[in-house]
Amino acid sequence: MVTTEAPASRWVWSPRPNPGARLRLFCYPYAGGRAAVYRRWPESLPASIEVCAIEPPGHGARLGEIPFTRLSPLVEALAAALDPYLDRPFAFFGHSLGSLVSFELARHLRRHRRPMPAHVFVSAGGPPHLRARRPSRPLHDLPHDKLVGTLRMFNGTPREVLEHGELMQIMLPVLRADFALGETYAYAPELPLDGALSAFGGVQDGYVSRRRLESWHDQTNGPFLLWMLPGDHFFIHTNHALLLTILARELRALLTTLI
Repeated sequence: MVTTEAPASRWVWSPRPNPGARLRLFCYPYAGGRAAVYRRWPESLPASIEVCAIEPPGHGARLGEIPFTRLSPLVEALAAALDPYLDRPFAFFGHSLGSLVSFELARHLRRHRRPMPAHVFVSAGGPPHLRARRPSRPLHDLPHDKLVGTLRMFNGTPREVLEHGELMQIMLPVLRADFALGETYAYAPELPLDGALSAFGGVQDGYVSRRRLESWHDQTNGPFLLWMLPGDHFFIHTNHALLLTILARELRALLTTLI
């Protein structure tokens, strides 16, 4: 198991450091993703926002580290790493697995009476209290060939990567660990969050439906918005421009509420 003592700078990467930012946007990647997924986001967001991309152990620049396979220890370690960054208003964005991590991180901060995100953005992730029916054999436990076949259907891994044996030998352990994070997760009821929550979904996403995304409303007492974008589960790539246009508008509105 990875210790929680990794320096905060190893967890957080800012594509465009902004010491004078009025708000930090912490972005958690999808299963198998890395902080670099968010490298171009500062170009499309307000200048007073600092994008802080999360690099979990085993991903990207931390490839040599052992990834987490259970959500609670991951959230605890991430909360400790982010603590030095919570000195100003902040928001969370998470795609797919990242939406679950962002949600549980917000609840962890509340339980420990730490500063709370001004807004939580969840993307292509089902609500935690309505988890999808688990397959007879979890993804993280599938044999190599079946797991690769499943990844093809997800349409999130480039074909040239799927067909590159050496790369897949590196990636599959990380993907198995990330799938285990979600597949071993057990939701524990708590009071809804008080801040704003917005959900994004793909119209052609065969894994997370609009109806399920609407149920995120149950997890907040604050304002709730749902945006359905053209695209499948990985509209974060295929409809990147529209997603960031909407997100920028939401963040500008949020900035007007900050003192």
